[in-house]
Amino acid sequence: MSNEIHFKVLIFMSLFCFLNSFAQNPIVPNKGLNDPHIHIFNDTAYVYASHDKSIKNKKFIMEDWWVWSSPDLVNWIKRSVLNPKNTYIGKDFTRCWATDVAYRNGKYYWYFSEGNQQTGVVVGNSPVGPWKDPLGKPLLTSELTPTDEYDMAIFEENGEHYIIFGVWEYYIAKLNYDMISLAEKPRKIIINNPRGPYNQDGKNFEKPTDDKPFMHKYNGKYYLSWGCFYAMSDNLYGPYDYKDSVIKQESFAEGYDAPTWPNGFLQGRHGSFFEWNNQWYYTYCDISQTGNRYFRDTFISYVHYKENGEMAMIRVDGVGVANYNANKKIEAEDYFKAEGIEKKETDSGFVIQTNANKSYLNFTNVKGLAKKSELTLKVSGNKGAKFTVKVLRNALKGELIGFKTITIKEKTDDFSDITISLKKLNSKENIYLTIEQLTNNQLQIDSFSFSK
Repeated sequence: MSNEIHFKVLIFMSLFCFLNSFAQNPIVPNKGLNDPHIHIFNDTAYVYASHDKSIKNKKFIMEDWWVWSSPDLVNWIKRSVLNPKNTYIGKDFTRCWATDVAYRNGKYYWYFSEGNQQTGVVVGNSPVGPWKDPLGKPLLTSELTPTDEYDMAIFEENGEHYIIFGVWEYYIAKLNYDMISLAEKPRKIIINNPRGPYNQDGKNFEKPTDDKPFMHKYNGKYYLSWGCFYAMSDNLYGPYDYKDSVIKQESFAEGYDAPTWPNGFLQGRHGSFFEWNNQWYYTYCDISQTGNRYFRDTFISYVHYKENGEMAMIRVDGVGVANYNANKKIEAEDYFKAEGIEKKETDSGFVIQTNANKSYLNFTNVKGLAKKSELTLKVSGNKGAKFTVKVLRNALKGELIGFKTITIKEKTDDFSDITISLKKLNSKENIYLTIEQLTNNQLQIDSFSFSK
């Protein structure tokens, strides 16, 4: 190899390593982790998922179900495997489809779909098992409704649990207290004007939605989703009005815009929505990095809600969540933890606004800080408003590394730059921003950045 070629290779590898150091999507690269449902138990994130066997797959070969956990949505550890031989299936099986989990009265109930178009359940004493099949037969059998009884989701409200399932059309039923039987006959969920990967113009009445439904609730509204498409209702049982897809053509960063299916990027986005530390997320399937529809990865993106309750378009990129590059602008609404704040929609996106005398924002895994010495906030507030901003390391009562009292001199529609000098930083930091109102006013923060 010539010196010139060797030099170019070194430059390429250095650039690759640099970019990769800031990447977090997929959350577990090249493992075939897919159909993710994330739940928070004991301040730890657990993903319950299906598992595509190999990058060489030429069809869906899914031999077991997995549980991984993370303290921060960045660092993941494999914790548990559910083998179909240890369920009523009783043998090796290659169609281990989507799962979900629920907690009640000290027990964890893990529901699993199987390619015989049925749903079973196992129970454990911890989020990772060990697991036991309490029924020895399916909970949802293939003849229960006119649709298919698989790809379920569990929704909890006021101590009651509900199971949602189906393909093209969805059904819902309350679970009994024992969590392994139905308390009622499943009811069909009505969706007005539905759309889906096969029905983008509303004219495909045979395939109006997709498989893999999911249910969540935000600010008094119920959200029924199938992949990246969703509908909203004031009532759990519906009817639901179709709203939009959280993924648009402009969602994708370069290199992450590969179709997930022959029909395009809107298809094959099975996943779920979840909340943690006053932040909302969408976790979903993606094949942009594998190139194989039968060997999927799991991604996570932030979710922000508009003033009308609809969800804003998400970003699909390699950065992921709870993972920050100090060499780029960091949006304030993309925090990992927060209290005493609310998100506010603007013409250009979202900002955070304080709604308490003392507020904080936490940004974990901020990388690239070694030579940074200043933090610049883009802020706005009423004329005469006064605030104290502290920058702390690792905890709310951690080491003080920056401090400034801010006075808003003029009220404008634009955001002003406020720069705070910082003590020597490590290359990676867990940073807390605390805001104390010294006057009876609110502070808005659009974004912040680091500099030398």
